[in-house]
Amino acid sequence: MYKIVKLRDKIRVSPDKMGMALEEALYFFLRERYERTIDKDIGIIVAVISANPTGEGVVVPGDPGVYYEVEFESLSYFPVVNEVLFSEVNEVVDFGTFVTLGPIDGLVHLSQITSEFLTYNRKTQVITGKDRKKSIKKGDVVLAKISTVSLKPSVSETKIGLTMRPHALGKIGWTQQASKKAAVSGDKDGKEKKEKKEKHKKEKK
Repeated sequence: MYKIVKLRDKIRVSPDKMGMALEEALYFFLRERYERTIDKDIGIIVAVISANPTGEGVVVPGDPGVYYEVEFESLSYFPVVNEVLFSEVNEVVDFGTFVTLGPIDGLVHLSQITSEFLTYNRKTQVITGKDRKKSIKKGDVVLAKISTVSLKPSVSETKIGLTMRPHALGKIGWTQQASKKAAVSGDKDGKEKKEKKEKHKKEKK
């Protein structure tokens, strides 16, 4: 889930950046401090959007820098359990697939891709179903649900697990095939019910 968050901080502008416009200098230091960091309450800070000083700068004796109180807006991403989203496969390994979730990757373990037996081809880096009708590779777009979230102090330490086993989830081609099968099955069931009903009417006569 993406959201805009308003934050406050005190930023030191170093002498080498004092030739820049104040907002530009503050924006530079805020990006350096916050982007790709993680806060347990707001999630992963993807980008600093704006920087607005709220008062005059303060000089500390012996420090050549100037300190400013700043209000700023940031775009953050907070992964939520049970959130369903579209994602692209960016790596396929023997134990599953890594998919892109904006600023971070999540893992769809082999056991969570589908209920059928799967094999991994190390040479082609493709995971294939037993009946050969389902396969998944780098670049495929999938619909998956977040199942576990473990936010850590850094993006590299944070772990997100996803599943594609529930009905209507999975690689886009798979979900379309499932919808067609369901539609065909529904039409067939409806036709059979209609035929039984007509037969029953004839028997009554």
